[in-house]
Amino acid sequence: MPRAATTTDVFNAIAEPRRREIMELLAKRGPHQVGSLVALLGLPQPAVSKHLGVLRAVGLVSVVKSGQHRVYQLEAKELKSVHDWAKAFERFWDHQVDRIKLRAEREAERRRNSGA
Repeated sequence: MPRAATTTDVFNAIAEPRRREIMELLAKRGPHQVGSLVALLGLPQPAVSKHLGVLRAVGLVSVVKSGQHRVYQLEAKELKSVHDWAKAFERFWDHQVDRIKLRAEREAERRRNSGA
């Protein structure tokens, strides 16, 4: 079965680790020009521009022209569909945390009772 295009939806766009890295940079450091993203990522400018194009096509980043430069910023609200989907699995994470806590409490009780 052929794979869906990366510009089909948010899920396909964020499947690529470098695009997630770009989004994290924009989330942590705010809007950036392509040149500064190139420097931070250590990737060739065409590669960064291509990734930004994919992110822009699905609405995860927006661009504003500032003189001769293009400034990209994250549109985090577009990640809501990913959040909503992942939230369905939250009960599994909570269950795991509860098991770890219970195990730690039992171990602490065992140590108290054994005098260790």
